[in-house]
Parts: sequence; structure tokens; C-alpha cells
Amino acid sequence: MSNKGTLPRRNQAPKRSRRHQVAIVGAGPAGLGCAVALKEFGVDDVIILDRHEVGASFRRWPQEMRFITPSFTSNAFGLLDLNAIVPHTSPAYTLDREHPGGTAYAMYLDNVAQHFKLKVKPGIDVCAVTVEDNGTFTLTTSDRPVRARHVIWAAGEFQYPNRNSFAGAESCCHSSEVRTWRELEGDRFTVIGGYESAADAAVSLVQLGKNVTVLGRYATWDSEHPDPSISLTPFSRERLAWAGSTGSVNLVGGVDITSVRVDGDRWVVQASDGCEWVSETRPILATGFKGSLGHLDGLIEYDEDGAPVVTEEADESTLVPGLFISGPILAHRGVNFCFIYKFRQRFAIVADAIAQRLGKDTTEAVAAHRAVGMYLDDLSCCAESCAC
Repeated sequence: MSNKGTLPRRNQAPKRSRRHQVAIVGAGPAGLGCAVALKEFGVDDVIILDRHEVGASFRRWPQEMRFITPSFTSNAFGLLDLNAIVPHTSPAYTLDREHPGGTAYAMYLDNVAQHFKLKVKPGIDVCAVTVEDNGTFTLTTSDRPVRARHVIWAAGEFQYPNRNSFAGAESCCHSSEVRTWRELEGDRFTVIGGYESAADAAVSLVQLGKNVTVLGRYATWDSEHPDPSISLTPFSRERLAWAGSTGSVNLVGGVDITSVRVDGDRWVVQASDGCEWVSETRPILATGFKGSLGHLDGLIEYDEDGAPVVTEEADESTLVPGLFISGPILAHRGVNFCFIYKFRQRFAIVADAIAQRLGKDTTEAVAAHRAVGMYLDDLSCCAESCAC
């Protein structure tokens, strides 16, 4: 009696992955915040993809770096913690600290993901996004393709530093590459940049007994603009003032750095007006981040300043319906939404648009989010200045 096995089928087409209602790229504050908002608007089929893990960017901060926006538990009085991404949560309460570091804040994000049972897929690198004729998105990943009716791009900026802002920049060290300022050898440092990353680098080095020269295109430390996206935050100003009181930091504003060249065991930093500074240690780039939108070439348009153009109604691509932007790269009317307390107010705007397209009644969810300051649909208020 013969024993006949089942022959394998050949040339069988691979199974087509099912289509999700929403795919979110990035498991940081923007990605998780949008996912929770979607759940509260009745949208449950949401998948979150991240090339590393929840809160990956924060886990890669320098150990000395702290949040420049303070955390304070104030939910009982109807005020949401500035660093919270979800109503009725508070990093201050969870972490018991006012200015958390990156690793601590990642713990808060982990708690949010677990509490709300978010479907996070770590270790999945999204390489490209394409859209089919029927409007379905296909995300090409390091694993298998992911298909979705809507995509929210929330991949952040920290892991995409701007390393090529001038000639010779490759010979410098970008601030995002530093895991702890204690690992840098030398006594005198040059920091190129004038915003928060530059201030944080300068203060951290002065605390270690180093001497620092900061070269900034703008003297943000002297700016009186009320928007901390344009001038330094009070937290940075206070710490920078302390560093200045030690006599160990030299702040030079109004210089446009055009090149860095290596001269033996020194680095020569040159400005557009011909001025030069000689650094005995590798210069530190605090020149910001280029962001992750390069993955969306052809799907997003940009304004003359290089900011992505999205609809005010839903932070949606003006070129491809169904593709939304969330996070620090968001800008409207020249106003940057680069702090958590700013861009979190748009999570529910995106969730509302998607939920309505899926036939959900969003009336109660909108009212609930508006009541806690998490539904900013009137952007005219974003241009107001402080009276005193």
C-alpha cells in the first residue's frame, strides 16, 4: 500500500495583506497620541509601526537632556500637563519629576501604549509609501507590506538630524549623536547653533567644568518673542544665564557659519563675513533636524520655507487625500507646532476627519476633547502675543 503525500502548490501568489483603517508611522508622542484619539473617536483598526520601539527618540537623548517644558499634575483643575499626550494622564504624576529625561518620558509613553492597548509593531522600518488608484496606501517595510485606507505620518525628527548644513559639516559631531556629554574629551568646545539643542549642549558641558563658545545665526538668548519656538524657553534661558555667570560660556550671535575645515589637530570654523574660530575639539552641530518626510516624496508639497503644506481642516496632504501629518514638523500660517503641548491639540482634528469618513458620529468626542484643550480648530489664536 503506497503512502501518497500532498504535492506542494507551485507559483502560488502570495497572500494579499488585509487593509487596515489607519496605519500610523512612528510610536512617539504624536503616533501614540493620534492612536488614542482615534480609539476615543470610535476607530479601532489602527496599526502603529516603528523602526525601533515606543519612545525610541527619547531613549536616544543624551543622558543629561531634560524636557524644557515643565510637567505638573493639574488635571483636577481642568489643566492638562504640558507634556501629556492623552487627557487624564500626566508624566509628572507617572514619573514624579517636573523636567523628565528621555528615558523617563519613554516610560510614560510605554504606559500609555499598554493602558490603551495600542497595537504597536516595533522593529518595522517603513521604506516607502505609495497610493493605489482606489486610494489605498501601501507601506513598503522591512517586513511585509502594510495596506491602509488612511496613513498618519508621525515619525518625528530627532532620528533624522541635519548633518549637511554647510561645507565640512561631516567633520563635526551632531548633538543627537551624543549619549552622554561626559564621553567627550577636552576642555574647550565650540557649539554651532542658537536654539534649544545648542543651549542644552552648552549648559551640559559647563556643568562638567568645560569652556564653551556658542556660534548662532540668531541671538535667540536675547529675543523677546513670546513664542518659544522662535526664542529660547524660560528653562533654557535660566540655565544659560547660570552658565554665563560662571564665565565659562561665550555666546556669539548673528554669525552665519559657512564651513568647517580640519587643520592638523584643530578645527577652523568660518563665518560668511570671514571671521574664524579655532576649536581644539570636534565642533558640535546643534543645527536642528531635517525630519523624516523624505519618505513621502511626491505625496507632500512644501512652502517656500521648506515646511510641509497641509490642510488647516485636518492636517492632511494637499496632494494625496488620506495622508495626514502629525508631530513637530507640523506648521500652520508660519507658526511651528514643534512642542508637544502644541501639536497634541491637533490629534483629535485628525481623528475626527478619519472617523467621519468612516461613518462615525463624532459629536460627543469632539466636545470631550475641546473641553480639555485638545481640539484646536481655530488657528487664529496661535498668532497672539503676551500682554506682559
